[in-house]
Amino acid sequence: MSMAKLSSILPFPSRSLPAVNGGVAIVTGASSGIGRATVAALAELKADATTGDSSGTGTGTYVPDRIIGTSRNPDSITDPIDGVDYLPLDLEDPASIDEFATRALTLGPPTVLVNNAGESQSGPLEELPDDALHRLFEINVLGQVGVTKKILPTMRQQGAGRIVMVGSMLGSFPLAYRSSYVASKAAIKGFAFAARREVQPFGVGITVVEPGSINTGLSTRRTKYVDLQGPYGAEFTTMLTNLDNNEANGISAERVAEEILKPITAARPKPLYATGSMAPVVFPLSRVLPTATMHWLINRKHGL
Repeated sequence: MSMAKLSSILPFPSRSLPAVNGGVAIVTGASSGIGRATVAALAELKADATTGDSSGTGTGTYVPDRIIGTSRNPDSITDPIDGVDYLPLDLEDPASIDEFATRALTLGPPTVLVNNAGESQSGPLEELPDDALHRLFEINVLGQVGVTKKILPTMRQQGAGRIVMVGSMLGSFPLAYRSSYVASKAAIKGFAFAARREVQPFGVGITVVEPGSINTGLSTRRTKYVDLQGPYGAEFTTMLTNLDNNEANGISAERVAEEILKPITAARPKPLYATGSMAPVVFPLSRVLPTATMHWLINRKHGL
C-alpha cells in the first residue's frame, strides 16, 4: 500500500495546533545548565524581535512577552540573564508550587512551560536510601506534574499552549546503577505521552525532549549512594568514570535548548525529540534490535 493511500486512511499522528506567541514562558530550574540555556535562548528571541534582528536562533516565530525562570533560591544567582524574571520554586514543597503558580499567573497568560528542574542520582538499587528515592520522585516527577497541573488550566482556557518535559535518553535506554534516575525520567515521559491526547483538543501540546550526554557540569552535582567497599563498588566506579567522561565530551546545554524550542514553534509538535549520544542512530536501531541487545550496548558503552 502506498504512503499516500495509507495517509488517507489513517489520521495524521500529530494534530496541528494553534501557534503560540506572546504571553509568558516559564522554565523551571533556570539557574544553570539546560534551564539557563533555555531562558537565554528565549531572551534572545525577545531581544531580536525588539531590535528587528532575525539572525538569531531561526527556530520560528514565538516571541514571549515575559520570561520566568525558577530557582530554589533566586538570590543566589550571580549572573542572571537579562530580561528574565526569577521566582522561587521548591519542587519538593507543594506549598511552594502553589505560591509560585499564583505569582506566575499574575504576570500574564502562560503560553510555554518547560519542566526542566531535576536531580541526577546514581547508585545500585539495593543501596538506594528510601528518603533519597522519595526526594528524587518529588522533584523529578511529582513536582513537575504539580506545576503542570497549576499552569495547564489557563492554557486550556485560552486554547493554546506548549508544555515541554525535559527527560533523558536514559528514560528510553536504561543504564545500570542509574535505576532511580531512569525510572523518574521514564515516569515523566509516561505522564506526558498519555496526557498529550487529553489536551490536544484544547490547542495544548505536550512534548518530551530527551538529551543524551550533556556537558553542563552536572557530574559534580550528581547525588551518589553506594558502598564503594561493597559488592557493587567496583562496577559502580567503572560506570561512573565512563559516565563522567561521556558527559565531559557531550553536547552543550545550548544545543539542548535549540531542541526545546522546536516543539514550541512547530505547528505539529512531535511526542518526542532527542539530541546527543547519537540519538539519530540509536532510536532507529532500537526498533530493529532486541531489547536485551540495546541494554547490553548501553551498559557496554559505560564499561559494564
